[in-house]
Amino acid sequence: LSLHSYPYSLVKILRSLLIVLSLAVPCSGMAQEEEHYTKEIGIALGGNFMLNDVNSTPYGDTRFSGGLLLRFLLNPRMAVKVGASYNNIKGETSGVADFYPADPSTSGNERLEKAFSGGITDLSATYELNFLPYGYHAGYQGYKRITPFIQFGLGLTYSDAGKAFTMNIPLGFGLKWKVGPRVNMAIDWTMHLTPSDKLDDIKGPKGIGSKMFRNADHYGRTMLTLTYDFSKRCPACQRAER
Repeated sequence: LSLHSYPYSLVKILRSLLIVLSLAVPCSGMAQEEEHYTKEIGIALGGNFMLNDVNSTPYGDTRFSGGLLLRFLLNPRMAVKVGASYNNIKGETSGVADFYPADPSTSGNERLEKAFSGGITDLSATYELNFLPYGYHAGYQGYKRITPFIQFGLGLTYSDAGKAFTMNIPLGFGLKWKVGPRVNMAIDWTMHLTPSDKLDDIKGPKGIGSKMFRNADHYGRTMLTLTYDFSKRCPACQRAER
């Protein structure tokens, strides 16, 4: 299924969840100090693309991605995010401009005709660094409701199309928005670099092997996330951080 058939449905789902979470936030007075929480939990929806033997263009053949995330809030500028996602993938060699021989070990004019379909399961942990102190009430600390951030980490990848299990290094950036005192939205972009050339079940179609991250399969994701704060930080801890 192509991502192009999903945008309207994704917006409706996220809008409904945002309304529910906003209603769950208790009303308070006009003057209120920032309440700090140690964790966020939520969902991520968006799209992914692969850079592999059948696609070399970012966002070429973009497909659906979805997942869950848990964010550990270290302080207003730093967090560690743990996420699990499933990313739909599909492709075939028939649309590739390069000539892939049916058998790289022999000469001939017969082209490789192969297709793959399935999904990539990703489990990653990333360290996030906010450019600005993130919070709902500005206060004397100068918290900002919107902040860009960068991220990097380490993850595990399994492709059911290629029956391949490997590690990945996620690198990326994003933009966070504090919608309410305990409700957050973000645009999250990551590129996941892997040392495996088997994620698409097409290994070295030209007879050239992969070495580390060279000639390997990688995948990128753009996700819209919606999270809710929980596990309030103890008042003594908050005072110690000021």
